Amino acid sequence: MASKVPKKANLLDHHSIKHILDESVSEVVTSRGYVEDVRLSNARLFIGAIIIVIALFAQFYKKKFPENRDFLIACIALYVIFNGLLQLIIYTKEKNAILFTYPPVGSFTSTGLVVSSKLPRFSDMYTLTIASADPKSISANEPVHFTKSVTQWFTKDGILVEGLFWKDVEALIVQYTKEPKKGK
Repeated sequence: MASKVPKKANLLDHHSIKHILDESVSEVVTSRGYVEDVRLSNARLFIGAIIIVIALFAQFYKKKFPENRDFLIACIALYVIFNGLLQLIIYTKEKNAILFTYPPVGSFTSTGLVVSSKLPRFSDMYTLTIASADPKSISANEPVHFTKSVTQWFTKDGILVEGLFWKDVEALIVQYTKEPKKGK
């Protein structure tokens, strides 16, 4: 069920807390038979690599500044376009998602999951949402979520009580998979 090495977070750092919780959510979901879909991450890495190559070409072009002005303008324009594309993907597709999955092997559903989380700054309320990777699919269920205080899952020393957290996440997965389909 849970790993043997306890996960410890700095309770004064909400990024540390969210990171540990998100990591544990990924473990729970993948342990339930869902395989991570890394296509979007790979696309982002590929676009990032293109941006780096453009920057390197602009930096190390064989001619010096006055002669390479048009080339630099083209590189700057491409750099801005690809960065805009990368930000558009992050803003429209990824949002707060921490995990994209394929449907479990042998299931009747044709869509995977999008697992997203929020832990607002200066708040102890952690929101976990499970939704369909393709909300327009006929096999897509309604999104489910819970919002709970992180103080329920951490000791005063900052150690995650994984058993309690796993139960909450698994209950949310069960709630999603049992959610009745919406009628049209």
